[in-house]
Amino acid sequence: MLTLLLTQFPADDLQARWPEWEPASWLWLGASLALTLGAFALASVRWLEVCKTLGETLNFSQVFSYFLAGQFIGNFLPTTVGGDILRVTRMGNQTSNHSRAFASVIIERSTGWLVLPVITLFTLMMKPDLLSGRRGIVAFTGSIATLVLLSLLIFMAQHPNFGGRLKGQNGLTASLAAVHQGLAIYRKVPGSMFRLLAVSVAFQACLIFAVICVANSIGIRLDMSTWFAFLPMVFVAQVLPIAIGGLGVREAALVFFLGSSYVASSQSVVLGLLTYAVTLIASLAGVLPFIFGPRHQNARGEL
Repeated sequence: MLTLLLTQFPADDLQARWPEWEPASWLWLGASLALTLGAFALASVRWLEVCKTLGETLNFSQVFSYFLAGQFIGNFLPTTVGGDILRVTRMGNQTSNHSRAFASVIIERSTGWLVLPVITLFTLMMKPDLLSGRRGIVAFTGSIATLVLLSLLIFMAQHPNFGGRLKGQNGLTASLAAVHQGLAIYRKVPGSMFRLLAVSVAFQACLIFAVICVANSIGIRLDMSTWFAFLPMVFVAQVLPIAIGGLGVREAALVFFLGSSYVASSQSVVLGLLTYAVTLIASLAGVLPFIFGPRHQNARGEL
């Protein structure tokens, strides 16, 4: 995907758009890295909220270590779900309930897919002039489609005639049945869902501001409404299982959504690559939890 994208404009154009580093550029990148790590912490809080609602007694340090290890796997290996599998496995080993661990990760991840299109739609409602171009129409359509699809999946998962029919005869059906039970719990405690969504909004806002910091480091300065209208759709596109780490897909989405804001295509590619680099560096925080986590669990199991 990245190779295809780079063939659409001359290589010297990309070289010309690569920024000349200044002290302020490094400060912006440092701020982006800090915001990305803060987003990881907020995602762990979000996951911990789900765990508590589902009845699992875990602390933040445990959940944070599992999440960091998952980020390392998800960003450094050619997989889109490997990090989530690691999180389910480690939490399941800790709680002796892999089905509930699976349900917690599914529900936690679903809130991101719910919040991202809502952020886009809210921003477009506040700034309707952004809908005048093709990118605004695509963002609006993509947001509606994402919400409809997610709502349909949640409806089927929590409906007694669909998800309720799963009785857990094997590992897969037991995990899916746990998702149904978890959603049923949230229907009884809507306050927990509001807290979960609030943390999810803060998490996504952190990631958006992290990209804005990277953009400032290379001289891209746009209205805040532009970022909040279109970056959520970039985030949705980059997690689609069609590229490793969203490489190429993220850059192409940035080229499309920022092209009408007088941002050169090559500059959007640089923004995407630098954002990916910041994410990779932040994900290195998961090396130690990934290496030593299983040993720590085995030692506790023997005790």
